Amino acid sequence: MRSHSYDDILSGPRRRKVPEVPAEPGLVLEDPASGYCGALVKIEYGNAVLEDRHGNHRVFPLGPAAFLLEGKPVTLVPSRKPAAPARTTSASGSVRVEGLKARVARDSRIWVEGKHDAELVERVWGHDLRVEGVVVEPLDGVDVLAERIAEFGTGPGRRLGVLVDHLVPGSKESRLVAAIDDENVLVTGHPYVDVWQAVKPASVGIRQWPSVPKGVEWKEGVCAALRWGEPYEGWQRVLAGVSSFRDLETPLIGAVERLIDFVTDPEA
Repeated sequence: MRSHSYDDILSGPRRRKVPEVPAEPGLVLEDPASGYCGALVKIEYGNAVLEDRHGNHRVFPLGPAAFLLEGKPVTLVPSRKPAAPARTTSASGSVRVEGLKARVARDSRIWVEGKHDAELVERVWGHDLRVEGVVVEPLDGVDVLAERIAEFGTGPGRRLGVLVDHLVPGSKESRLVAAIDDENVLVTGHPYVDVWQAVKPASVGIRQWPSVPKGVEWKEGVCAALRWGEPYEGWQRVLAGVSSFRDLETPLIGAVERLIDFVTDPEA
């Protein structure tokens, strides 16, 4: 069965009707030609102004089936609703898109070391990732990174961003990462032994993260020193202390932002 292009929608003897959608601010739209995705800010002079998660604006001409909404072509028509209230920001500091429905997942992915890393990224950047259609997956350690990359099969439009703990000169992690040579893979990281340390101590009600003796598993040592119980109980305390990017240390914020930009680059 022949697939249909966007031109087919508007041509041929059996024309498919394209839904008309009121141009309401906040709609998450995609330009099918460039792949640019953003929230509708306003309509002016026959153009739609879209805003990406960084607050950058791009202008696209209106027309039949000019945009994709939830992966399907739509035609924007004037809205009769009153102007939307002032926009709020998400936990990452980006513009929050109200009434968001997640975009169809991209082929590109972001990998993190473990479950806690994934939950922390979701807590702060979850809204942005759903706008961009990016899936975050736990890697369960970097020892198998090279093998996992080979299994994944990178290429144009199929990129990998990898977040690594304790990425400092001389560490095991840095040696493993140095062996990765793939233009479609970007590895970033932070200097902390565990992602818990990337949360500011004040956000979890402590003066500083305790020192853990060598030979003691870091999470267990921290929980023992702080009397937090088992590591799973300690993690609940840590995650509950994070409400926005302001609760995180700068190295982690920069590392995650770089990965999101890398896997959503429309030129890749």
